[in-house]
Amino acid sequence: MAELTWPEATLVVFLVLCVLVGTLPVINTALQFLTLPLHAFRNHYAKAAPYHPNIAVVIPAWNEGLVIGPAIERLLQLEYAPERLRIFVVDDASTDDTPEIVTAMAAAHPGRVVHLRRDKGGEGKAHTLNHGLDVVLADAWTEAVLIMDADVIFARDSLRKLSRHLADEKVGAVTAYIAEGSRDRNYLTRFIAIEYVIGQLSARRVQNVGGAIACLAGGAQLHSRANLEAIGGRIPTGTLAEDTMTTFEGQLKGRRMVFEPHAVVLAEEPRTVDSLWKQRLRWARGNVQLTSIYRKLWFRPSRTHNLGSFTFGLAWFVILLLPAFMLLAASALLILLLLHSDIAEFVFRFMWISAACVYLFSMLYAVQLDPRIGRQSWREAVMFPGLGALILMALALFPWLFEEGLAQVGLALTDESRFAWAVIFYLWGPISMLGIWLARAVEPLPGGRFFAGLLVYICGYGSLLCAITVDSYIKEWRRADASWIKTEKIGRVVS
Repeated sequence: MAELTWPEATLVVFLVLCVLVGTLPVINTALQFLTLPLHAFRNHYAKAAPYHPNIAVVIPAWNEGLVIGPAIERLLQLEYAPERLRIFVVDDASTDDTPEIVTAMAAAHPGRVVHLRRDKGGEGKAHTLNHGLDVVLADAWTEAVLIMDADVIFARDSLRKLSRHLADEKVGAVTAYIAEGSRDRNYLTRFIAIEYVIGQLSARRVQNVGGAIACLAGGAQLHSRANLEAIGGRIPTGTLAEDTMTTFEGQLKGRRMVFEPHAVVLAEEPRTVDSLWKQRLRWARGNVQLTSIYRKLWFRPSRTHNLGSFTFGLAWFVILLLPAFMLLAASALLILLLLHSDIAEFVFRFMWISAACVYLFSMLYAVQLDPRIGRQSWREAVMFPGLGALILMALALFPWLFEEGLAQVGLALTDESRFAWAVIFYLWGPISMLGIWLARAVEPLPGGRFFAGLLVYICGYGSLLCAITVDSYIKEWRRADASWIKTEKIGRVVS
């Protein structure tokens, strides 16, 4: 390589730094799993104690006839004193048989199951919850409130494992581990199961260590009465991420949020790319909205909460800006390739070798956090980055494999073909996101579900989440309709 001039050297250093910045998601994942063992020493269990407050369960329900019955039945079977648990189903003007099912259960369990009917529905989950909160908080009997979804199934010991943390008055709310629990799993639900192990069992344990929780799971969050009253006795409206905003507001009022990994709640998750896209688009748009709402919070440490800490802000923005980091790294690599291909190759190999090491370490660690998921979704654990990314990791570790592989099929690399392949490799991140958009487009076509699944395995589940995040940017920029879209559930959870 010819000696670089000072301007060229400066540009090369800048581009290399751009690639390193683009690999922040990999660095953040490494930090997450290196911090994870600290949860054995830094957690809330020392301050937890057997504690059984009077709990009012608030369940928002709109056309939940297929799932509401089993959910209530499981609540009635929980290992919790019956006289200390009351169930309030807030019927959001349902047009199916939800009212009849809940009314029948209320008659069978008077005083324990209550049907609250809203004549005007369709305003969204937060408004429905607030209707229930107005009722339960008006009763002095209520000492804590469990907010849950109508389709989830609680493990019998889960509620008492959650409530023990409220023995500490500094704790405002506790959230459970929402695990994928469909009885008829497909490739997508198995990917989601692995995602939840990484994003909940791992990430939220790390958030426990850091003292700041990003979000109380909407399907299972237990609040103390004092915490709800501190935030005005209502769930914030006007955002698509009411669960996250509630979590933030409680911590800003000086109360601690806790993740309880041993309280397991099974949930039914989407089985198609389109339904998952709609669900996660709502979440992603909500996070974009909250990033702006709390813009004065980020990276500003406080004595009353840890939301402004560097580590929490890094984790938040790495997820929020994941597609931008991917595009930054790809663009910088492509420019390096055009200017100095040998430097580009070195940086490319360094980036993917690092990604391979972090992937192997984090995935081997993650699947052991929930052995059930590890057994059922081992293929999705292996394929989580996508076949394309796995091939790039292998080529970075063993660069001679590619050329020898082509030779085996009678193909030889020319300078032109070598450059073309390098462009594809370096731009794999953006290409994989386009592949996911294609997967969503072909899914409704005859045989489309097979090809959509094939594309997800090739492009990677992470690229699926990135593509949805890009769509959230577009929707927020265009100020698209932000009405709440319910995820359809049909009662596939193992009870």
